[in-house]
Amino acid sequence: MKLITPLLSVFLFLISTTQTVAQDWLIERSEWGSTDSLVESNRHTIEYITIHHGGEIFEDEKNVYTYLKNLQSWSRSARGWMDVPYHYIIDRQGRIFEGRPLDYRGDTNTAYDPTGHALIVLLGNFEEQEVREKQKESLKTVTEYLAKWKSVPASKIKTHKDYAETLCPGKKLSEYLATNEWQTFLNDLESQ
Repeated sequence: MKLITPLLSVFLFLISTTQTVAQDWLIERSEWGSTDSLVESNRHTIEYITIHHGGEIFEDEKNVYTYLKNLQSWSRSARGWMDVPYHYIIDRQGRIFEGRPLDYRGDTNTAYDPTGHALIVLLGNFEEQEVREKQKESLKTVTEYLAKWKSVPASKIKTHKDYAETLCPGKKLSEYLATNEWQTFLNDLESQ
């Protein structure tokens, strides 16, 4: 019995470091119709959290499930990527979808290496659209989860434009990320 407990602890640790831990707020890949096409050479270890916006107007009536399936298809056929480029996708209602498996490096249309980055995207074009409160709350939820799970310090939680020449994540999301509310959230993460 004394041997079983340490072995179980090691087993649970190994599982938690290599797979997404199920969360009640997460809409998993299987739920939106994802298909796997994993490339072992794309494995990486998370060191950063990077925030993006989708860059296109996202209307309320747009079906997110269909959008994600189409994004996955386009990513593979037009870009030659293994999957959707992001690890977590937050829709306009604040729902959080699982994108590319976290253990696999994301992709980008810009000149930065996303190796080591957990990529979070909020759907919408925040040069034009407002960031909804539900999206802000979901961004906090997934950021806090990742920061704790992967031991990412607040100093390594940034935006796409911190790494590449781009407008992403858009001026309205950038403005929110400069508020006292977001900065207090980051400071609280650091002190936990």
